[in-house]
Amino acid sequence: MSEDRTQDAARQAALDYHEFPKPGKLEIRATKPMANQRDLSRAYSPGVAEACLEIEKDPLAAARYTARGNLVAVISNGTAVLGLGDIGAAASKPVMEGKAVLFKKFANIDCFDIEVSERDPRKLADIVAALEPTFGAINLEDIAAPDCFEVEELCKAKMNIPVFHDDQHGTAIVVAAAALNAMRVAQKKFEEIKVVSMGGGAAGIACLNLLLTLGVKRENVWLLDRKGLIYKGRGDNMGAQKESYARAPEDAEGGTTLDDAIGGADMFLGLSAANVMTKEMVAKMADRPIIFGLANPIPEIMPELAREAKPDALIATGRSDYPNQVNNVLCFPFIFRGALDVGAREINEEMKIACVKAIADLALQAGSAEAAAAYRGERLVFGPEYLIPKPFDPRLLPAVASAVARAAMDSGVAARPIEDLDAYRHQLENSQFRSSLVMRPVFEAARTSERRIVFAEGEDERVLRAAHAMLEETTHKPILIGRPEVVAHRLERYGLPIEAGRDFELVNPESDPRYRDYWETYHQAMQRRGVTPDLARAVLRTNTTAIAAVMVRQGDADSLICGTFGQYLWHLNYVTQMLATDGLKPVGGLSLMLLERGLVFIADTQVHPDPTAEEIAEIAVGAARHCRRFGMEPKVALLSHSQFGNMDIPSGRKMRRAMEILDEEDRGFAYEGEMHADAALDPEIRDRIFPNSRIEGAANILILPNADAASGMRNVLKQMSGALEVGPILMGMGNRAHIVTPSITARGLLNIAALASTPMTSYA
Repeated sequence: MSEDRTQDAARQAALDYHEFPKPGKLEIRATKPMANQRDLSRAYSPGVAEACLEIEKDPLAAARYTARGNLVAVISNGTAVLGLGDIGAAASKPVMEGKAVLFKKFANIDCFDIEVSERDPRKLADIVAALEPTFGAINLEDIAAPDCFEVEELCKAKMNIPVFHDDQHGTAIVVAAAALNAMRVAQKKFEEIKVVSMGGGAAGIACLNLLLTLGVKRENVWLLDRKGLIYKGRGDNMGAQKESYARAPEDAEGGTTLDDAIGGADMFLGLSAANVMTKEMVAKMADRPIIFGLANPIPEIMPELAREAKPDALIATGRSDYPNQVNNVLCFPFIFRGALDVGAREINEEMKIACVKAIADLALQAGSAEAAAAYRGERLVFGPEYLIPKPFDPRLLPAVASAVARAAMDSGVAARPIEDLDAYRHQLENSQFRSSLVMRPVFEAARTSERRIVFAEGEDERVLRAAHAMLEETTHKPILIGRPEVVAHRLERYGLPIEAGRDFELVNPESDPRYRDYWETYHQAMQRRGVTPDLARAVLRTNTTAIAAVMVRQGDADSLICGTFGQYLWHLNYVTQMLATDGLKPVGGLSLMLLERGLVFIADTQVHPDPTAEEIAEIAVGAARHCRRFGMEPKVALLSHSQFGNMDIPSGRKMRRAMEILDEEDRGFAYEGEMHADAALDPEIRDRIFPNSRIEGAANILILPNADAASGMRNVLKQMSGALEVGPILMGMGNRAHIVTPSITARGLLNIAALASTPMTSYA
């Protein structure tokens, strides 16, 4: 009864997901402003005629002046929907909407889902072909075999844009990528293996075709369907696609069942039905067999049963609750992205193979921090249980799409070749990591120096991943504080190919030879603040932030990063004790917030609970300096509930006094205040209220009157607007220390490391 209630609740939750807050999973949004008559005259008559005439002269110009170059049609007649079968076009719409959502989520491709009530394959192909002017590519979906073969071939013959039946080719590509890596693990060769395939539908045939391209010999393929072995002369339930894999009649004399065919097989490929394979059949297979049971939701054999017969088996399923899920989302968004971006006329074999190899090769690399966060608890290390990447690995888009684009150009099907593929790949990376573009000037500056960055919390997974990324993306060698056995164990667990001593310096807080020098340094600095020798010894054994600060003070490191756990001001205390010398002092915490509509710096989010006017002025100067490090001209707004003197309140008086202090010198940047946030960000509002403002356009630095307001704004932007934070950046410490917050990601730590790696003369 409890299980029934759980199923009912899950069913209702799924229905509610589709119905609320508005029906369906898609909507159309305008990408251009439509605020006044000028916009209307450009979007429609008469301005739209100019775009029409350009496209009339050159049809390829549609990719410049319309959405066609980023628009895919997901088309189905509903005759073979998921595991639901022939449910009709209308009932297939939720699935097609879901496919469109995946295109948008994983590759930022816009889609229209089109459900067509037409079962005649020739008529359906005519309908699809007539849609060519609207779309940059066609994704055929859930069309029953053998009609799907005919529809696709007819459309490809008639159309000059990619037509891709994902049930066939998407499945085949991911299967081939998993097979390629399984062969690597099993140390077998495609040319030598025996393949037994159960399922003669569209996906099964496409998988076999692609495996042949990778080197499998046709004579080593045994194909079965629900009627048994496919052999010449069988006659029953045959077709041209199956016929191409038909065995000689004598091969059927020994029996036509899966049990008869499976002996000595190196690979079983199942795209058929649940539980058609037994342990006894698995036992007949070769050593280190490759078993892909892809029937959903129940595979041809459950992985645990297969392992009872062959513990060394390499297994993949279509399920997300087992390792090695063969999921088309690893392929279709990215192969379409590459095809669209070069204006490919088709998706050919060269592009498919490029996709296969890119997916397979990505699994050989250390798992990304983003994928690790999405699949917490799973060990994303290449091997029997990690043959292919996970769908939420952000590296898939740049790796696969760029490989596909290159293959399209090399094979001559690209109408709009990309001149600089490296720049294209960087562009795709930027789209996945929103901070990449804004951080580019910082990373470029960091490459001009050789600075030693010490991470206080060197045992943290995020720190280990950031250290690995530093070695890949910068010229700097990190220093980590942590226990050697813990660090080594976690590097192995996370599959990170870096090693203490070789790739990074490891400081063991329990036995570093510099321990005496460090605690004496700390004691000397703190002896008149109540720190005894015993306390100094204890601090330098247990407090990694203090150790990192002493390292920087002693010149054993150039900058420290701490704060992945604990409270900000607790860490700031030790940083200040050791490093607030030679005119350095904490000025403020600066957070760069990346939003869909742009970016903005916010200060002081961390250091001063209630800064004075003098401190506000220092914060503004420091924030302007850091703003320039990102290649932007600073425009500082001092915020208050008072607006240009209209209220006599403490925050207004503070900001007015800060303006007076700033006015005492030529600051070299624009600043204005006191004002509301909307006036700072909207020049029309500001000009109406205060037409003689010192700044033009929107402010990009917002200085708030206290930490409560600044931190609150930061958190609201993160939670309500999906803003991404770079920082907080600790201003005023000469780039010798940065304190992050516990919510920081590995990518965020890498960004802070790049800031810390920039020469000290660039900061204050």
